[in-house]
Amino acid sequence: MNILVCISNVPDTTSKINFKENNTAFDTQGVQFIINPNDEFGLTRAIWLQQKLGAKVTVVTVGDLSCEPILKKCLAIGADKAIRIDVKPQDGLQVASCLASICKKTEYDLVITGRESIDYNGGMVGGILAAQLKIPYLANCIQLELEGSNINLQREIDGGKENLTASLPIVIGAQKGLVEEKDLIIPNMRGIMQARQKPLEIVAPETTICYSLVQNFEKPEEKGPVKLVDAEDIDGLIDLLENEAKVL
Repeated sequence: MNILVCISNVPDTTSKINFKENNTAFDTQGVQFIINPNDEFGLTRAIWLQQKLGAKVTVVTVGDLSCEPILKKCLAIGADKAIRIDVKPQDGLQVASCLASICKKTEYDLVITGRESIDYNGGMVGGILAAQLKIPYLANCIQLELEGSNINLQREIDGGKENLTASLPIVIGAQKGLVEEKDLIIPNMRGIMQARQKPLEIVAPETTICYSLVQNFEKPEEKGPVKLVDAEDIDGLIDLLENEAKVL
């Protein structure tokens, strides 16, 4: 069984975000980058299938040289091979197209993306990738079990959960629940040493076409001080909600 896990290189949520070049570029100075959490849930589940079924796990990312540390971490976690598509991603369609080119060269039974990345939160790559490959896509996946050539899945929907069965191949969008945070694999020294012997392939992109362009970035306005309202002052509370918060 061949599994492909798509990995995004994203800033740690504790990083202080700044922009440069007149707010047209993200300033990476001093920013710690990590594996996108939703992708890491998917990778951990893939490693479980590797250990249980002997599946081969490949990780892939679209990015420049700065992405290689997270790929090496993926190899240390247990992935068998890593691929870096050597282009700086500009939008979700470009990323999905680059990933599709990899999937068309090698037959993968299961392709795992994150539900969304925590930097731009577009949530589009998995769906576009599946459409280009002409195979099913299931987002918000929180449970996965293989049964022969079929796959039993559960996903979160508004107001509940949905159970589905599909045939391989398929693309899924992973999130917390597919595994829990306590189950994430921390690379040990043996894994780090073994990662040095595993292949990290760098390939040129087959397409560099982008259909969107970031014109500038803007931070949200700082929140003002909290206004306390006496519990008995109902009229004052209504006035603030209506005229300042604009929620009434």
